[in-house]
Amino acid sequence: MSQYHLSVIQLLDKADQVILGKRPQIKLALCCLLARGHLLIEDIPGVGKTTLVRLLGKSLGLNSTRIQFTNDLLPSDIIGTTVFDSEKRLFHFHRGPIFGEMVIADELNRATPKTQSACLQAMEERRVTVDGVTHELPIPFFVVATQNPMNQAGTYPLPESQLDRFLMRIEIGYPHAIAEKALLKGERREKLIDELEPSLFPQDLVELQKIVAGIYCSDPIIDYIHRILEYTRNQATDQWGLSPRAGLALLSASKAWAFIEGRNIVVPEDVQAVGVGVISHRLNGGDNLQNGIANQKAKEVLQAVRVD
Repeated sequence: MSQYHLSVIQLLDKADQVILGKRPQIKLALCCLLARGHLLIEDIPGVGKTTLVRLLGKSLGLNSTRIQFTNDLLPSDIIGTTVFDSEKRLFHFHRGPIFGEMVIADELNRATPKTQSACLQAMEERRVTVDGVTHELPIPFFVVATQNPMNQAGTYPLPESQLDRFLMRIEIGYPHAIAEKALLKGERREKLIDELEPSLFPQDLVELQKIVAGIYCSDPIIDYIHRILEYTRNQATDQWGLSPRAGLALLSASKAWAFIEGRNIVVPEDVQAVGVGVISHRLNGGDNLQNGIANQKAKEVLQAVRVD
C-alpha cells in the first residue's frame, strides 16, 4: 500500500502544479475514480472543468476519448453503429467513443434526454448492447462528465436515473487571487498537460481500486452512514431521501478518501469529507437546484446527523 500511496501523492503534487489552488477538488476527483465511480463536474464555462479531466487522464495513463455533447448528437454517435460490408457480405460493428478507458463527456446536459440516456447502460453495467449483441467496455472504465449550470441557455436537465449513476458531483469555482495571477503569468495549461508524464498506469489503477475496496470499515461507521440515509428519508416531504445505492457510493468514496489520507481504516472525517460531493445531487430535486443550494442542503444533513 505504501508504494501505491506514494504514487497517488506524487500524482496530486504534479496536478497541483497544473491546476493552481484546486487541490481539494483534484483529491475529490481522484477519490471518485479510486472508488470505481463516475464523476460529474458542474460549473460555469472557463473555470477548468475539461482541463481537470484531461489532467486526470494523462496522469493515470488512460486511453481517453472525448464526446462533445450537442443538441443534435445521436445515441449511435456515442455507442457506435453496425454497418454492412458489401464485399464480405457481413455486418461489422464500428465502436463509438464510449469504448475508451476514460470517456470525457463534455457539456453532457447540452444533449437531448434520449442521447443522455444512451450512456446509462454503459455507466451502470460497463457494457453496451447494439442490435442484440453485447459488447464489453474496457477495464478500467470511467465516464467523467462536465455540465453547465441549468440556468444557462441550451441545457437539458439530467434525469434522476442518470444523475444517480454518478458517484460524485463536484464544482471547480473561481481560482483565488494568487493562483489566478500565477495562471495569467504562467504557461498554457494544455502545454503542461501534454508534457506531463503518467504517475500511474491503468493496471496500477485497477490494483488500487482493489486495495481501496479492502479498506476496513467498522460497524460504527456503517451505522453512521445508515443514519445519514435515514435522516434524509425522514426529512423528505415532497420527494424522496437517499437510496441504498447512495449509501454504497458514500461508503466506497469514504474508503477511497481514507486511502488517500494514508489510512487503512475509515473514520467519520472521511465520510464527512466526501459527503457533500456524493449526496448533494441525489437529494430532493438535486439537478433542479442551483449547485450552491444543493451543497448547502447536503452540508445541513451532515451537520444534523450525530457521530457516535
